[in-house]
Amino acid sequence: MPTTVGRRMDRLAPVQRGTRRIDRRTVVRSGVVAAVAYAAWLAIGAFGRPYNFFDMRIYHGAVVWWAGGNELYDFIAPSTTLGFTYPPFAGLVMLPMSWLPVAATGWLNALASIAALAVVLAALLRPIVDRLGWSLWFTVGIATPLAVAIEPSRETLGYGQVNLLLFALVMADLVGLRWRAKRGTHHDTADSALARYVYSGAWAGVGIGLATAVKLTPALFIAYLMITRQWRAAMTAIGTAIGVTLATFAVVGAESRTYFGTVLWQTERVGAADMTANQSLAGLLARLYDSIETPGLLWLAFSVLMLALGLSRAASARADGDELTAFTLVGLTANVISPISWSHHLVWVIPAIIVLADAAVRRHEASRGLSARITGMPPTGGVPALRPPIWYPALTGLRHGVGALALYLLFLVSPIWPYEHQLPEVSHYQDGLFGALMENSLAIALIVLVAALPWRPGAEPAFYHDRLIRAAQLAGRR
Repeated sequence: MPTTVGRRMDRLAPVQRGTRRIDRRTVVRSGVVAAVAYAAWLAIGAFGRPYNFFDMRIYHGAVVWWAGGNELYDFIAPSTTLGFTYPPFAGLVMLPMSWLPVAATGWLNALASIAALAVVLAALLRPIVDRLGWSLWFTVGIATPLAVAIEPSRETLGYGQVNLLLFALVMADLVGLRWRAKRGTHHDTADSALARYVYSGAWAGVGIGLATAVKLTPALFIAYLMITRQWRAAMTAIGTAIGVTLATFAVVGAESRTYFGTVLWQTERVGAADMTANQSLAGLLARLYDSIETPGLLWLAFSVLMLALGLSRAASARADGDELTAFTLVGLTANVISPISWSHHLVWVIPAIIVLADAAVRRHEASRGLSARITGMPPTGGVPALRPPIWYPALTGLRHGVGALALYLLFLVSPIWPYEHQLPEVSHYQDGLFGALMENSLAIALIVLVAALPWRPGAEPAFYHDRLIRAAQLAGRR
């Protein structure tokens, strides 16, 4: 009997040693995540600006004013000329904030935004880490603080903005489209009707509709869905946006009439076009002309050009099976053509960095396979009979990797602020050509991305799977 027990303990020993190894690896990875988070905190302190939930204070003051029986759009924040500029549906969503202190609402918004960003990153990175065999939680644990540290995220959190939450709503529809493309592989085995409905992706479009009801710029995604003939998602988005807006009219009709009748057209409520924080095409042109106002006809002409370029490239990306890049191009295009795109609006650089980094990895993997076929060496290793006759496959994907790193560093450092100027006191050319380039650097980067962001054929198909299934079914019938 003792001998049997001893043998059993011997068999358990390797498992225990393996568990200890796994535990040590988990501890090391947790330490790396903590170190990256601390480095991100230091980067925010080094490159960010002083933050005190400035915009959240305006929202909070407006809903408190409104809850007190006053007109929502009559509110003006103390010591400013700024008031509430969102549609009345957003006011209804924010109304519960009036029950809490402004600091509490700011921190709750920050925590919710970081959580939403982490969930989005998990969804976007999942296909990549599965392909590469990486740990999802470790990858997301590193990616989240890195994403929080860059200009759009830290400004959103520090000012108490809602951009990351709206970003999550739109990206939820990307996940829905992904699940629709794979229907028949997940939801058929779900335990409940609700789970089957969720995994079917039939709800895709609701996120875009809600985001459009809160802020009008996501409506460009509806145009994209229609151009690419994703009719169900487009109609769902339109129905959601209209339904929510009409319901808001029924609840707060006076505020709705005020907003759509007057406030929507009062662009001066937001700020001057030439302000450094406005990194849209309109802001770029205003600063290049050293004017408070944007040259209207020139902006309209270039906006139409960028709109056509962005949507056509997005449609091409989708046709080649990369829905993530298509969504990213639409979001970047909306940033470019919007009259006002503050630096905290530019959250679409986050998936752009992911796309560039993954394109670099994919191209490098493909080059290794090509080199292996040339030399007769297995792509995953082995001892080659001959040295590769070409060296350049090792550098394949380098320009995309450098592009991803450069884009990240640009939005981490955010060189617009050291060269911030304000007319009429100081010209935008006060620091010469270099200063003008730095003050407009984020806007220039957006335009370059719309024109040149690569897509990855077959990486994120939203319709290929269904076509393949139908083709296989037809072939089977024959």
